[in-house]
Amino acid sequence: MVWPPLGARLAPPTPSGSGGSGRGDARHLTPHGGAGVGAMSRRERGPEQGPGGAVLAAEDAEPESPDQCLSLLPWNRFSAWLHCVCVVGFDLELGQAVEVIYPPHSKLTDKEKTNICYLSFPDSNSGCLGDTQFCFRFRRSPGRKVSLCCFLDQLDRDLPVYLKRDSAYYYGYVYFRQVRDKSLKRGYFQKSLVLISKLPYVHLFRTMLKQIAPEYFEKSEAFLEAVCSDIDRWPPPVPGKVLQLPLMGLIMKLRIPTYRDKPGTTPIVQNMHQADAQISMALPTVHEVDLFRCFCPVFFHIQMLWELVLLGEPLVVMAPSPAESSETVLALVSCISPLKYCSDFRPYFTIHDSEFKEYTTRTQAPPSVILGVTNPFFAKTLQHWPHIIRIGDIKLPGEVPKQVKVKKLKNLKTLDSKPGVYTSYKPYLNKDEEIVKQLQKGVQQKRPTEAQSVILRRYFLELTESFIIPLERYVASLMPLQKCISPWKSPPQLRQFSQDDFMKTLEKAGPQLTSGLKGDWIGLYRHFLKSPNFDGWFRSRQKEMTQKLEALHLEALCNENLVFWSQKHTEVETVDLVLKLKNKLLQADREHLPVKTDTLKKLQTHINDIILALPDDLQDILLKTGTT
Repeated sequence: MVWPPLGARLAPPTPSGSGGSGRGDARHLTPHGGAGVGAMSRRERGPEQGPGGAVLAAEDAEPESPDQCLSLLPWNRFSAWLHCVCVVGFDLELGQAVEVIYPPHSKLTDKEKTNICYLSFPDSNSGCLGDTQFCFRFRRSPGRKVSLCCFLDQLDRDLPVYLKRDSAYYYGYVYFRQVRDKSLKRGYFQKSLVLISKLPYVHLFRTMLKQIAPEYFEKSEAFLEAVCSDIDRWPPPVPGKVLQLPLMGLIMKLRIPTYRDKPGTTPIVQNMHQADAQISMALPTVHEVDLFRCFCPVFFHIQMLWELVLLGEPLVVMAPSPAESSETVLALVSCISPLKYCSDFRPYFTIHDSEFKEYTTRTQAPPSVILGVTNPFFAKTLQHWPHIIRIGDIKLPGEVPKQVKVKKLKNLKTLDSKPGVYTSYKPYLNKDEEIVKQLQKGVQQKRPTEAQSVILRRYFLELTESFIIPLERYVASLMPLQKCISPWKSPPQLRQFSQDDFMKTLEKAGPQLTSGLKGDWIGLYRHFLKSPNFDGWFRSRQKEMTQKLEALHLEALCNENLVFWSQKHTEVETVDLVLKLKNKLLQADREHLPVKTDTLKKLQTHINDIILALPDDLQDILLKTGTT
């Protein structure tokens, strides 16, 4: 794929509480010691070709050791990966109850505990016998400080935008077991082991639970403490590095993607022979779901679903179990990658969720959110929603699935209604028959589901890139020319985004350059520009481009002979310059500007040289003076 040139313009960066008692008493296990995590250095985006087509000029800042900046404290390493581990059981008097929270100092508010309790068990109608894995997402209670916030923010800067943490939410990764047990009053053993994390690494945590949960149900708390002890020895989740994570005699090897990775590529983590007796397992991904398996029931309509997700339309997935609902919601959110889905999404949502009333009210239009539900009650409660996907059991068919037609919403009366997509939405783009034929052929030839998922993921990626390239190109043109940056003036402002000007660019430089799909691309863009996904994407671009201008302004200052300038100006003007330069240094650190380490050192040297040329009394004041 060829990116368009930018000429003389600068390119934008690459796209890419107090604790309380829960429902039931929680038993706390004994804490143990552990090494801490460190912080990464400020990192500049390296020379690379961005969507605007120009090579980004700035260089990488010198990396520091991840363990350099944070003091080593117990549970720091654990906290970089997980907030806590919960065990949720069923109490005859209390219902679902948090039985264990580990480590014991973990903070969860009563509201968070209640959400975890209800979201950790399937609805009673699901009939999930045996072991079931799924995930959920819920709002964090406001006002509580996030542990290791600064450190995780630094790691975040190297992640692709769609993997960055959202500090307002937690993920819950669940391994639920329900088996007959005549020794219990209810006749069933029902328990969930739940990993609570800020990280969206669904495949990693699913793999972890598969390894530890069955053994935990047999060995109980002592085993859980040993698992957490292992996690507290893990290296920090640094993007781009091959990490080795010990877990109860197993070594998991994985690599977290970075924004530098070419979209659609996954560097292979090789299984290497261990010198000792430990077993090694290489994870091909930390976050991806089995895309084809999730979309198989509705793959005749994948292009329409891509449009609905891109436009941030309200969408409900009605499924027979939390496993199907959560995987399908995660697949939908990922189908617009490398764009980030900027609205709320709930892989598994129940009538007990704290946002239930907010999301089901009929007094206003349905919000921009994707919900995964299993309770039949939602068929009535959400029947006013404009787009509903009803899926049956997700199974890999041995034959080509029957085509599920798009149906009118009035035909959806209960959760027992036939599988299908219920909507009156008319897609903007013409249907791409080739991808459907390709996937159908794969089913007939019994192509592995992993290979089908690769085909589907590449299709979504090329579709999204074809759509976003014209926007990237236009936004790049909003950057001022480099000659406009003067060290003696404030950094120039970005030009305003004009919808009309952007639309004019599409005739010659629209998606037709990279996609053969026909249809109303103009209408799709107009709709997208009103969506939360555009708002989130553009805000991110604005911030990165503004920081780039600040960094270039700082570099322009460093290239001036500031001592010579100060000798030609009054002491008042010189003191004012020193204070402004100090503020620049603080800003570079506070906002993590993409500035080379050498540039910062050079600016500090300039400041020191100017101060030393001043009278002694002013030197003393300025050397002690900080800035805001």
